[in-house]
Amino acid sequence: MSLAIPVDSTVENLQHLLLCARGEKPCDLVLKNASVINVFSNEIKTEDVGICGNRIAGIGRYSGNREIDLRGKYLSPGFIEGHIHIESSMLSPHRFAEAVVPKGTTTVICDPHEIANVLGLEGVHYMLTCAEETPLDIFAMVPSCVPATHLETSGATIASEDIAQLLEQPGIAGLGEMMNFPGTIYGDEDVLMKLGKALTRNMVIDGHAPGVEGKDLQAYCAAGISSDHECTTIEEAREKLRAGMYIFIREGSTAKNLEALLPLVTPATCDRFLLVSDDRHPDDLVTKGHLDAILRRTVALGLDAIHALRMVTINPAERFNLKMRGAIAPGYLADLVVLSDLTNFRIEQVYKKGHLVSERERPTKPQPAGICTDNRLMQSVRIDWQKVDFRIPAHEQKKKIRVIDCIEDQIVTSMSEIEPTVADGYAIADPTRDLLKISVIERHHASGNMTNGFVRGFGFTNGAIASTVAHDSHNLIVVGTDDDLMLAAARLVADNGGGLSLVCRDGNLVLPLPIAGLMSDQPPAVVADQLASINKMAQQMGAQPSNPYMLLSFLALPVIPTLKITDKGLVDVTQFAFTPLWV
Repeated sequence: MSLAIPVDSTVENLQHLLLCARGEKPCDLVLKNASVINVFSNEIKTEDVGICGNRIAGIGRYSGNREIDLRGKYLSPGFIEGHIHIESSMLSPHRFAEAVVPKGTTTVICDPHEIANVLGLEGVHYMLTCAEETPLDIFAMVPSCVPATHLETSGATIASEDIAQLLEQPGIAGLGEMMNFPGTIYGDEDVLMKLGKALTRNMVIDGHAPGVEGKDLQAYCAAGISSDHECTTIEEAREKLRAGMYIFIREGSTAKNLEALLPLVTPATCDRFLLVSDDRHPDDLVTKGHLDAILRRTVALGLDAIHALRMVTINPAERFNLKMRGAIAPGYLADLVVLSDLTNFRIEQVYKKGHLVSERERPTKPQPAGICTDNRLMQSVRIDWQKVDFRIPAHEQKKKIRVIDCIEDQIVTSMSEIEPTVADGYAIADPTRDLLKISVIERHHASGNMTNGFVRGFGFTNGAIASTVAHDSHNLIVVGTDDDLMLAAARLVADNGGGLSLVCRDGNLVLPLPIAGLMSDQPPAVVADQLASINKMAQQMGAQPSNPYMLLSFLALPVIPTLKITDKGLVDVTQFAFTPLWV
């Protein structure tokens, strides 16, 4: 897939298109009596839309070889997701498309940062190759920070020369979120080389600058970065808007900033805002939807429906220079969504390049399952089990330990210092104090790296959970009430090629994610049911968080405060440095 104009521009084809546009020849398809949403003029008018091949020939009164009377139903441009990590859905790109196209999404801009941290260039190429086989247009931003930090072991490295190679590939929309904002602000040579590869090609660069303000923000933007999806307050978003940034309002499964930021969207500022999900878990996709769900929420909060639709159509198209997408206008691709209303945004039909691909939220024909057979992708969990040891010897002099304290519904943590429970010379988990063990095991190179620590906030009294979804390097992370259960949970997830696991006295459960340890090629409803089942069993085990695996996945992320754990050690994020367990 290419950012170039996606049409047949031969003279013969254009002449045929113009004959249809002038009304001198019947169109291939005409959608009659549609309430056409015009994102340029903010109007809704009842008109026909004539389609010739994969393009819109014209809007007005047209006849066609096939005609479908929409009887006044709303006709919107296809929805465009401006920022998502598809891996967060736990679905392969094929299965992700199966989930979102019936919800009105016809194009996505993804940042394959997660799979890149596991498989590097090979992972990015996998995502782009899958895009060629689905009814969903998938464009990718080149991951800019692989690995994200020096504080963890990733599966691969993407250097500036790799970025240059990827930026030349079809389907690439720009450089992905630059998470290393300190390196950008202070002119780190490696960071500037990466930015330069995109700037010299006149490609957009996405940002990731939580809390950056003042002169630091000015420097960050001066480096060529022109968007941000990390705003959490209206003051932060306003300052970034004034600095020339596109503001991506995030309303995903994890972070939800829509209510806080929406008052900043006005008729004067609307064209600088996008509605994005960033991450969307499979249960949310199946039960709530995708961008259609964000649109419902946006309108419920009081924004005009056409302004909301602009934020998922023409705005992302213009931001990412997607030619002939994002609007219903002559010459544009016939990516269209038929809506019953502009409050609930119930999807009646979805047209992709002039073809009906979904009706009443069901695909019109079976989609390719995209079963993955690549051994490199399917065998990404490599652990030297002889070196796995969960024991924590008691310290002879120091009596207290640093503990990761989870905060409900937050990915940030706090840190406390307490005396551990000691038995037979080892510090052990103590469920009566909600003090569980946590470990991260390096799973890419079988290096034997691992770190043991303690965490509070999970609440279960007998059991263990493990996952290979552990941002950003996606090593194997496990929490449990004793070493044997932790080992069993870790082995269970590894034996399934990655995923989520649970081991307790009532039995074992696993959600296999064999593609890079991050994704499944099973149908969306199956994966959603598996996730619901393992979360339910965790609740029965006594887990306090409503989604313990989501919480677990962020405890290894050493760029979000305060205390985190990686395969290399405990990390005091406020100091961006390792810190000892014993105090």
